Amino acid sequence: MTTLLAATPLAVSELAAEFDIEPGYLSAASCGVAPRRAIAAMRADEDRWRAGQADLGAYDNTVARTRAAYARLVGVGADRVAIGSQTSALVANVSASLPDGAVVLIAAGDFTSMVYPFLVGERLVVREAPVGELAEAVTADTDLVVFSLVQSATGEVADADAIAAAARSVGAATLVDLTQAAGVLPVDASRFDATVCHAYKWLAAPRGVAFLTLTPEFAARLRPVAAGWYAGEQPWRSVYGSGMELASDARRFDVSPAWQAFVGAEQSIGLFATADIAAIWRHASALGDAVCRGLGLAEQHQAIITIEDPEGELLARLAAAGIRASGRAGRLRLAFHVWNTAEDVASVLAALA
Repeated sequence: MTTLLAATPLAVSELAAEFDIEPGYLSAASCGVAPRRAIAAMRADEDRWRAGQADLGAYDNTVARTRAAYARLVGVGADRVAIGSQTSALVANVSASLPDGAVVLIAAGDFTSMVYPFLVGERLVVREAPVGELAEAVTADTDLVVFSLVQSATGEVADADAIAAAARSVGAATLVDLTQAAGVLPVDASRFDATVCHAYKWLAAPRGVAFLTLTPEFAARLRPVAAGWYAGEQPWRSVYGSGMELASDARRFDVSPAWQAFVGAEQSIGLFATADIAAIWRHASALGDAVCRGLGLAEQHQAIITIEDPEGELLARLAAAGIRASGRAGRLRLAFHVWNTAEDVASVLAALA
């Protein structure tokens, strides 16, 4: 099974039809749901593995197609995409490459995989500001601005244009997490010096598939601190010895792939790479706004809707009604994706009435 290619973008209804999901799943911000084609591909791969017929070299083609699909989704060339398994490990390449005393500006309350790599060792100067004030917090001595395009705890969408412009004005670089954005919100990774993304949420891929995008100029400033055999120019000739020849493009930041996970990811990401992402965002944010209106709250215009819930009472009421949601930072978090419908909105309102 290969990645889906479509002459015209898949509509929301066409993409939703790829999923067999029971009503009431509002937790894409925590974990996506696999489409049928991903499960079929993974089961076929497991059968080959079980029979001793796995072709390790063929996995390289799977990885290459997945890399290309992700590159298409975020608007960069495949030569600017590195693969990994976790976002924090990819962020560590950036952190480890900064000189001692470099000033890093982070978004307050951001996901810790974007924050911890800059805090360990205490050799960098880390400052923070609310994501809504991040552009104004950029100062002349800032070296790197780090933030999530969509905040995990609140669903807030960062003003990426303003932040990127402020960073450029002082010569600072930008590192942006797309984990809560790619697959539901249109993104253009080429606007930033570096981006990271784990694909198991809105891109509905198995856990263990993550991506790093880099501009060539910023890549030249980084050290591939996790380089192994898969970072070689020709990986299967890089498995022994000290004669290191790293890949000339972003692949030099690759770590060896989780093969089975990429088999599923090829299908999931291939679907979203051929979908109308702007339409998905309109669909998801409209459902979120409908919940806000039904509860008498201000519309948030986000795919992730959050409501104060310090004791978890609202989350418990939804769970009792068979609705899967999540709680983060003292708030109820509802995540609307392509598979959600007006019926899900009605169920939420009924449970919280």
